[in-house]
Amino acid sequence: MAFSSGGRTQTSLAEINITPLVDVVLVLLLIFMLTAPVLQSGIEVAVPQTKSVNQLTDERSVVTIDAEQRVFLQDRPVNLEQLPDLLKAQGGDAAHKVIYLRADGKVPFEAIANVMDAVKRGGVTNISIVTRPYEGTAGGR
Repeated sequence: MAFSSGGRTQTSLAEINITPLVDVVLVLLLIFMLTAPVLQSGIEVAVPQTKSVNQLTDERSVVTIDAEQRVFLQDRPVNLEQLPDLLKAQGGDAAHKVIYLRADGKVPFEAIANVMDAVKRGGVTNISIVTRPYEGTAGGR
């Protein structure tokens, strides 16, 4: 399509400037890359509620037991017999290492005790059980 003005012919600009689009996509990619490690664990577990809950900010190893009694180290499913070896392979000073244990409220105590035993066989003696604060009314149950 041509336009004429004063004897000169001009053509319309038919190209789309994609530089702003690339800038936006790169910013979104950067945001997702920074926030993805912050997410704690993708395994859905209904941890029990307690009155005293401490907020944790440190990145630690998390062992999770879901409602079907499957065991996960971080987000990876593991066999209970392999858990001690995997914890030893992580390295570091086992005496000062902390493991957070997340267990569904419906998991029997025997399964929790078995996982705690496997963690101790892995050389870690500092085990913290993850809970969530009461929701709704103060004081809970």
